[in-house]
This record gives sequence, C-alpha cells and structure tokens, in this order.
Amino acid sequence: MEKHDSKIAKWVLIGISVLFFIVMLVMPLIEVIYRSLKDGLELYMSAITAENTLSAIRVTLIATVIALIVNTFFGVVASWLITKFEFRGANVLSTLIDIPFSISPVIAGLAFIMTFGRTGWATPFVDKINEWLGTDISFVFSVPGVVLATIFVTFPFISREIIPVLTAQGRDEEVAASIMGASGFTTFRKITFPHIKWALLYGMILCTARSFGEFGAVYAVSKARGSTFTLPLEIDALYMSGSADSITQSFAVSSILVVMALVILVIRSVVEYIGKKES
Repeated sequence: MEKHDSKIAKWVLIGISVLFFIVMLVMPLIEVIYRSLKDGLELYMSAITAENTLSAIRVTLIATVIALIVNTFFGVVASWLITKFEFRGANVLSTLIDIPFSISPVIAGLAFIMTFGRTGWATPFVDKINEWLGTDISFVFSVPGVVLATIFVTFPFISREIIPVLTAQGRDEEVAASIMGASGFTTFRKITFPHIKWALLYGMILCTARSFGEFGAVYAVSKARGSTFTLPLEIDALYMSGSADSITQSFAVSSILVVMALVILVIRSVVEYIGKKES
C-alpha cells in the first residue's frame, strides 16, 4: 500500500512540475513566436532588419562581449585570490562580489548616473582624461555606460561558479607544485585551470545569458533609441508605442532573444553533460 501511494505521489509531483513548466515557460515562448509571425513573414523580416533593431543588436553584442571578457578575467582572478591565498579582507571581497545580486539593477543604473553624470563626483576626472587623450568618452547615456552597467550586473556569475570548485579542491596540489619550483602561472595552467574549466565555461554561459536580457541598469544609462538601446529596450519601446504594427514588431524582435536563449540553453546542457561525463 505504501509503495502504491509513493508511486501516486511521484506521478502527481511530476504532473505538477510539467504543468508548471508548460504554463510558465513553454506557452509564453510559443505565444511570442506566434504573435511575431501572425501578420506575415514580410512584417516580421522588416521588424528584425529595421535600423533601430540592428542598432540594438549591435549594442547588445558589444556590451555582452566586453562584459564577458572583463568578468571572465576578474572573476577568475578574484576566485583564485579568495580561495588560494590568506589575507585580511578576503571575506569583505567575497561579500562585495555579491553586491549585484543584492540590489536592484535600476538602483545600480542610477548610481552610475550619480557618479558619472553632469554633477557626479567622477565627471571632472573623466573630463580631464578626455582632455589629455583628445577623446569624448561618456559613461552616461552612451554605449560605454551600457557596457559598464552590463559588467556590473553580470560580475558575480563567473566567480560564484568557480569559488565552490576551488574551495573543494583545496590548496595541497598548488603548495606541492610551488615547493617543486613551479611558477604561479604554470601552477594555474596545469593544476588549477583543469579543475575549474567546466565551472568557468558554465559561468560564462550564465554571464552571456544575463547580459542579453538585462533591462533595468541599462535602461537608466541608455536613452537614445537607435544609438544606445539594447534589444530589451528596443522591445519595450516598440511595445509601448501602442500601435498594432509596433506591438507585432516588438514580438518579432523578442523572438531574437528567444532564439538566443534557446541556443544558450542547448550550449549549457551540452556543457553540463560533458562536464558530468568527465568528472
């Protein structure tokens, strides 16, 4: 009797899980694809090839690639530092890494405006650098501002994937390599990196996915459609314009993010499978 009840409970839980998955994930994605194509392929193609859409794709890719490079470098460095060295302030550094998880992205964007805006305390330093280099770099309402905001909100993802792996690994292998005369870089390349490569790749995938979909922080520092808008902002602008065509166009542009998400999901699944197979 208990075994029969256990089977019933199992199938009830499976049914609830599948129903939740279908209602919360599958149906909305299907709706996006349907709404994007319901007025014909011509309108769909015109929406995804429009000048503003292409600009949004370009800005999104620029912000994602730069954020991925910066966060990969500093994520690995910070993780290695926290787990392999003893120093005062290690706990503080570990806590600081989690700040983007703790505050709203919109607040982060407003903080950048207060820092780099016209009355921000960092503006005189930026102006001096522009004067010395003969440049016109701005971190508010510009692509560099979008990049900076994207880096901020995605910074923890790589570190938080690597730190548990390095903590579980311990320090014995690195200490032994150091005693045998191996340099720090050689130790990292031959001992540390093989342990973290799958965690690093998984963190990079999460960082990329988060960069594609970021809205709040980017919205605060990006106000020029066709210049500094990312894909989520362009979708919002199209939908909020209110006309029937623009709403359909917003779903068409949304389908780009849906495709990106599915590609990232497949890559993540492959990485998880290979990682588990090798472990």
